[in-house]
Amino acid sequence: MKTLLAPLFLAAAFTVSSFSLALADNGPARKATQVAAYQSGLYTTVEGKLNIALNKQTGGVVNVRLLDQKGKILYDQQIGKRQTSVRMRLDLSDLPDGAYQVVISNGKDVTTQPVTIATTPVATSARLVALN
Repeated sequence: MKTLLAPLFLAAAFTVSSFSLALADNGPARKATQVAAYQSGLYTTVEGKLNIALNKQTGGVVNVRLLDQKGKILYDQQIGKRQTSVRMRLDLSDLPDGAYQVVISNGKDVTTQPVTIATTPVATSARLVALN
């Protein structure tokens, strides 16, 4: 009987110790990052500026990026966890003509808005008016 109890006790001790090590806290518990819901609006001005209005919930971050045709990041701003509304004005007058994208992301949802810059050529009149 003693020979049967010793291995049984030893097996129970190993099981309890391995179970307690599996449940041990290996550092501070990290809260899952929250995703902030957001609403955005974009509009342009006559001066060649792009206005971005962004309203979001607190608790998560939102990234706003302006990309060119090749995917190169021209502008990047991260809206913090505590901010709820942001208004930005980007000056696009120095950028060459072409297609661009404004990408707004909260880590889960991505909103992409196309922006096209096209300069109309100034038409010169072929007529000459002279006064005598």
